[in-house]
Amino acid sequence: MEASKGPTDPEKGIGERDLEDIHIVSDPASSSDALPIYVPQKLSRWNRTIQSTKGLEARGISRILPHEREPPTLASMVQVAVMWYSANITLNNLAVGFLGPLLFELGFLDSALIVVFACFLGSVGPSYMAIWGPQSGNRTMVVARYFMGYWPAKLTTVLNIIIMVGYGTISCIIGGQVLSAVSGGTTSVVVGIVIIALICWAIAVFGMKPFHVYERYQAIPLSIVLFILVGSAGPHFNVSLESVGNVATIAANRLSFFSLQLSVPLSWAGASSDFFVYYPESTSKRMVFAMTYLGISISFIFVNLLGVGLASGVSTNPGWDTAYNTSSGALLLAGFDGLGGFGKFCGVMVALGLCSNVVPSLYAAALDFQVLGKGWKAIPRYFWVTVAAGIYLICAVAGRDQLFLIFQNFLALMGYWLAIFITIVFEEHIIFRWNKGFDWAAYEDKSKLPLGIAALISFLVGWVGPILGMYQVWWTGPVASKVGDAGADLGIWLGIMITAVVFPPLRFVELKQVDR
Repeated sequence: MEASKGPTDPEKGIGERDLEDIHIVSDPASSSDALPIYVPQKLSRWNRTIQSTKGLEARGISRILPHEREPPTLASMVQVAVMWYSANITLNNLAVGFLGPLLFELGFLDSALIVVFACFLGSVGPSYMAIWGPQSGNRTMVVARYFMGYWPAKLTTVLNIIIMVGYGTISCIIGGQVLSAVSGGTTSVVVGIVIIALICWAIAVFGMKPFHVYERYQAIPLSIVLFILVGSAGPHFNVSLESVGNVATIAANRLSFFSLQLSVPLSWAGASSDFFVYYPESTSKRMVFAMTYLGISISFIFVNLLGVGLASGVSTNPGWDTAYNTSSGALLLAGFDGLGGFGKFCGVMVALGLCSNVVPSLYAAALDFQVLGKGWKAIPRYFWVTVAAGIYLICAVAGRDQLFLIFQNFLALMGYWLAIFITIVFEEHIIFRWNKGFDWAAYEDKSKLPLGIAALISFLVGWVGPILGMYQVWWTGPVASKVGDAGADLGIWLGIMITAVVFPPLRFVELKQVDR
């Protein structure tokens, strides 16, 4: 950031003693993205003081140039898998496993098999998107400009902010429920939510380095506590639980639960390259993909199977049934029954472990705000972290009694747009860009980015699939209603199919007309 005295404003009569001309320069090699912003001197001094705080990452979405990257090491590649594992062995993901037996009335075996295969498939999307971080030095939604176009990428950016803040909301609710249950109700859910939110904000505001350190060491105690949960609750899992309904209904519920499970790991696709922009350009794409896939898939399968097991025991364990009727957090804590005070300590550890999932979401959301435009980019990253944290804190407090409803509707909706988005990125990469490079330094030069008409039309038309195939409380598409007695969620699959067919011919026409 560079500061220089600004001229007197003839209209407002404000002199240079009152204002400073702040230039946000994201790439020292180019002046095209320098934006003059006039701000009061006092605010400018506060900003410089905050950004000079030791350990705080002042950088926003400006590209990480090759000479600014960290040298490649074996430890840095292992860190890719560790980060994703640590970020996802959390209670909010575990609670998604509850939905198989408790919402879709599926048996233990059905739910467990769906968890495994859906998480394997859902992990492909974020693993693919992660490879662009080291290659470009740009954040995920900045990379989206090279596939969607400068202006259409703003739409996907807004959607990604919603999904990142949404997951923060869900995590805060569950964490608040657990802390309340541990205290025997003396601590309210709202107080628990505030505690989780403040811890996450404190870590995310400092940025990348403390975030990676936190994720590295958080994985160890959290894994130990989860294995203790396996030993404590495992004997009470009802592995003989059968699916409920006729053949058609069970098939429809399997499909809906599969789509929901797939949507959860898929949700990281809009942010997965954000965390690896400091890796060198020479980093192997295959290695980044493999390490990301390993970390995401193993973590999701592990905790979701735990969730399925706990949910299966509700039907045969009166204590668990009572806990479930209280809250999802209380059900998790009931799994530690028999361990006394140590069980409550484990519950607190699991609740605080949610921070490892919220912090990357919060970090990504703050960066996405800056992608919305140069004016947004001029506002420091730490401010947007605070804004995002405030939003999910308010949403968590307001929605604390509607957790399962949020799960069922929010997760599926987010999966729809991400599936469409990844389809466009993949086809652009494989069909149109396979033998061509990218000018990663031109991320703000509209004349060098795709026009985006083909991508935008395909993205919007692709939504016809979810509209026809979604199965939600508030809407059941005409195609979805034909499956089973009540319906099944086909939205993701129809969205992918329609987008995959529509985008290539439109892109061919666009390239022929404008050649970019």
